Amino acid sequence: MLNRRILPVLLSVAACLLFAGMTAAQTKLLRFPDIHGDKVVFTYGGDLWIASTSGGTATRLTSHPGLELFAKFSPDGKWIAFTGQYDGDEQVYIIPATGGVPKQLTFYPARGPLTPRWGYDNQVYGWSPDGKSVLFRSLREHFDLGDSRLYTVSVDGGMPVALPMPKSGAGDFAPDGKKVVYSPLFRDFRTWKRYSGGWAQQLYIFDLNSHAAEKITDDSRAHRDPMWVGGKIYYSSDKDDTLNLYVYDPATKKTEQLTHGKKWDLRWPSTDHKNQIVYELEGELNVFHTDTGKSDHISITVPTDAIAMRPSRISASNEVEGFELSPKGERAVFVARGDVFSVPIEKGATRNLTDSSNAHDKWGRWSPDGAKIAYISDADGEDEVYLVNQDGSGKPEELTHGFHAMLYAAEWAPDGKRLAFSDKDGKLFVLTLDDKKVSQIAQDPSGRLRDYIWSSDGGHIAFTMNNPNNFRSIYVWSAGDGQVHRVTGDLFDTTDIAWDTEGNYLYYIAVRDFAPQISQIEFNFATNRGQDLYALALRKDVKNPFPPESDEVTISKDGEKKDEKKDDKDKKEEKKKEYFKIDFDGLSERVTRVPVTADNYFGLTATKDGLLFAKGGAFFYGREPFPDASLVFFSTKDRKENTLAEDIQGYAVSADGKKALVRQGRAYKLYDVKPDGKNSAKNVSTDGLMVDRVPHEEWVEAFNEVWRRYRDFFYVKNMHGYDWNGLREQYRPLVDYVAHRSDLNYVLGEMVAELSIGHAYIEGGDWEMPKRPQVALMGARFELDTTAGKYKISKIYRGQNEEELYRSPLTEVGVKAGEGNYILAIDGKELTAKDNPYQFLLNKANRPVQLTLNDKPAWEGSWQTNYKPITQERNLIYLEWVTRNREIVSKATNGRVGYIHIPDMGAAGIREFIKYYYPQIRKEGLVVDVRGNGGGNVSQMLIERLRRELLGTEFSRGDSFTGTYPGSTFYGPKVCLINETSASDGDIFPYMFKQAGLGPLIGKRTWGGVVGISGHGPLIDGGTVFVPEFATASVQGQYVIEGHGVDPDIVVENEAAAVIDGKDPQLARGIAEVLKAMEASPKKLPGRPADPVKTPKR
Repeated sequence: MLNRRILPVLLSVAACLLFAGMTAAQTKLLRFPDIHGDKVVFTYGGDLWIASTSGGTATRLTSHPGLELFAKFSPDGKWIAFTGQYDGDEQVYIIPATGGVPKQLTFYPARGPLTPRWGYDNQVYGWSPDGKSVLFRSLREHFDLGDSRLYTVSVDGGMPVALPMPKSGAGDFAPDGKKVVYSPLFRDFRTWKRYSGGWAQQLYIFDLNSHAAEKITDDSRAHRDPMWVGGKIYYSSDKDDTLNLYVYDPATKKTEQLTHGKKWDLRWPSTDHKNQIVYELEGELNVFHTDTGKSDHISITVPTDAIAMRPSRISASNEVEGFELSPKGERAVFVARGDVFSVPIEKGATRNLTDSSNAHDKWGRWSPDGAKIAYISDADGEDEVYLVNQDGSGKPEELTHGFHAMLYAAEWAPDGKRLAFSDKDGKLFVLTLDDKKVSQIAQDPSGRLRDYIWSSDGGHIAFTMNNPNNFRSIYVWSAGDGQVHRVTGDLFDTTDIAWDTEGNYLYYIAVRDFAPQISQIEFNFATNRGQDLYALALRKDVKNPFPPESDEVTISKDGEKKDEKKDDKDKKEEKKKEYFKIDFDGLSERVTRVPVTADNYFGLTATKDGLLFAKGGAFFYGREPFPDASLVFFSTKDRKENTLAEDIQGYAVSADGKKALVRQGRAYKLYDVKPDGKNSAKNVSTDGLMVDRVPHEEWVEAFNEVWRRYRDFFYVKNMHGYDWNGLREQYRPLVDYVAHRSDLNYVLGEMVAELSIGHAYIEGGDWEMPKRPQVALMGARFELDTTAGKYKISKIYRGQNEEELYRSPLTEVGVKAGEGNYILAIDGKELTAKDNPYQFLLNKANRPVQLTLNDKPAWEGSWQTNYKPITQERNLIYLEWVTRNREIVSKATNGRVGYIHIPDMGAAGIREFIKYYYPQIRKEGLVVDVRGNGGGNVSQMLIERLRRELLGTEFSRGDSFTGTYPGSTFYGPKVCLINETSASDGDIFPYMFKQAGLGPLIGKRTWGGVVGISGHGPLIDGGTVFVPEFATASVQGQYVIEGHGVDPDIVVENEAAAVIDGKDPQLARGIAEVLKAMEASPKKLPGRPADPVKTPKR
């Protein structure tokens, strides 16, 4: 045991020495570089470094737990602007190029923390040509993460100033500062190479005075990183399949390719605006000289202390993946941060049984005799089944060899002689421990076989498999003859199998108590709390487990009792010799309902004295599934339910059925499984879950696991024709240079991006981040009265204070504030022109804030008012935009046409659809706007409602309105607005809108990413990997949308100049098309028919 614990330390030292050796030569993963004269600045390991263009040893500029990124030299080279996380979120800073104390320039709260695909808020892009301001990109004025805007902020402080372009990603000033080259779109961090969808960035030259725009690129691929050097514009593009450097000459309108890399992308080029462009290539820096057309490599050594790579002992108590109990509940097995632990319930030491950072161990299961723990591990590079002694002695034993697929829990047979486990293809295996023989016993055609359990005598395995209708059925494999029998049909979804301890019944949960709920908003149904518990009688002679109750007298004699005990003993010995019998003939019909009320049930377990199960609350989309779940014990003897624990997130039961370990929040408690067990709770400490973390080993492990998950779960086996093995070999060497967890996400993202598909996402991981500040926002905007030197309120978002989601603080009852009021002080501190108001609001969001206001820039006549802050304003920005669009549509059509915006295809999208669709159901036409729709999975629900056909009308006495059959049917023409950031299920919606013949699509081509994702659990350090698994195809059997997007029927560009003038050309065209359709084919509901006369004719 001692030697095994020393080994990881020795390995970690070796890893550090290896890393030190590498940094003694060329260091890789030098990111986001910039250049000025003979100096380059870049990010490495999350910090800023500066080095000579001749190469050599770099010098550190910053050292902070947060990230410092996007460094840009000032035109005179004396300052460096960058994006930093010093106070927890991403803000703009400047620092002397020679080093020093950073000065913060922005204070409005940054969006985030954002997942890597969205990049970073407040991203620095450069400087104004005069060196007085810093150019950066911010999300502050947009609700959609896909939209941002360029701003400048003075190095002397004050409020940032927006550039005129309403939407902008990367950009750069012309040398004279009168124009900018920019892209209206931003997707620079997307892990999707060779992308040709609607979101591909195009570049424009924009005149800051006239607002005239000239498009300078017109290729389906991405054009990014624009740089204005002298009279020419340089940028990067993968129009030739790999990101390379190009130049555009505004005078001749010609474009020339300057570099011709084929294997590695040219990343993040940046210029000194004279004759040098520095860029990343294979993690190293190169300089392109615009005067010679040649590139020079810079060999840089970074003498980092690699603090993020330092081995350390850390707690894994917040990274628990699973837990189980020992057979009698004396100890628990926990799996956390890739290790398997034996944890005492009360007394004793916690044992780390596997203790390694270079393997992801999962699915710990205790043997029936309590001596060993089976688990799944990728210690040899692939998932295999292992055994380890629970007392920590000896070494783990690898039981299987040669698997090349993700494996799931190895469940013990009660006799301890066999294990059952499954793989990612839905194959179910039985492993015999004596001879290590593995036999496949079943395969689920859907590949989702995860629920399997041994009978109490070890003679049978019950498991569920999916049917084509997506309902699950129960099957039983018998060890005696090796046969598999289906025991439930496909009419009902059956799950959560449990054998009773005597071998008489097989319990399960099924959805078949259909008590429909009726919607509050339309006449439609939904089902909830429709699950019941059932028992299958395994033999024809088995009695009803819940016969009609009747009070009877029990008559017994002592002698008979003794004989019965002897007979029971004989029977038990007989049972040990052979497996209990199951009469499969007619088994599915020998079913009895357990006498509990239908509800939302899951996690069924059978014990000697009853049933244990979880009961959850109603399921609401966008909220936690089955909230307020409780653990219930049902006594089969007295048929009563008793709640053991409330607010649970999971539980495990000891093999003898007497103890249950329950997760409640972040706490774990042990309960006695009995009717009055609620008061038996014992806290089980996870403080001993400590791991010897070796970051480099974890990063290598994570890299390998991500590669395997894509191999195992990517939606097509051919990996889009790419050599997936070759791509692993290409990117694996870069992992040895990772000095910060964010860099590992970058390397992983680059690898999966090679597959050229959307939704290839890498997120999370373990690194130290400062706590994000809470800013006391007021739902308003400020502007500086330069003459008076005072700030005033320029805008107050109206909000809808009836909904907390749209609460606008300054509009609430009792708050005296209005547009045009001057803000003289915040919480008594005077606000001057040199200040940034948001700096005064930092970390005050949890209490009322006092404003001193006046209608003139003077203290005389001022007043104080308090407001209750909010911490983000994007909901108010969204509501303002939607309200404005509704008003435009209503005014242009005299109230005849309705307008709905659907922000995503999730909970928010459903909410907005319900909120605005039904109140406008009797409009004559409808504009459905999915611009900026972030996707989800509910588009089919919305399409189903929008495509309802009018089959009839309805009337009643005293009702002057015409009703429709079906109810809530919209009878009138519709159009759908789309744009480049209509994405994912926001792609599918307009595609199906068109397929359903609901109306024309208007706007720009959509994103084009429709292969859905799943996660398959965390990586070793809690990181997340999403694999595209579920593709969308047409009824003709062809993949659609992915990589291209959905084309509009009518192409309309929202040009910057029009939007600056307050126009929305796409919306205007939508209104025009609806009105045209209304005129061409008027659709109005008929009025009441004439009253029928039914008197007989005389």
